[in-house]
Amino acid sequence: MNTNNQHALENATVVDATKNLQLLAASVLGIVILFGVGFAPMDIAHNSAHDTRHSVAFPCH
Repeated sequence: MNTNNQHALENATVVDATKNLQLLAASVLGIVILFGVGFAPMDIAHNSAHDTRHSVAFPCH
């Protein structure tokens, strides 16, 4: 019984670590897209995220 509880605790810890890593990766990707595209000199990249940037008050021009 005690071994099962330890296993469950270890699995919960792994799930929490994986969840936090996914949240961090999604946040970093979002920031890169927002700021990377916001300052990109390419018109096609700039225009593709134009409305999203303005909806979060990010100045682009």
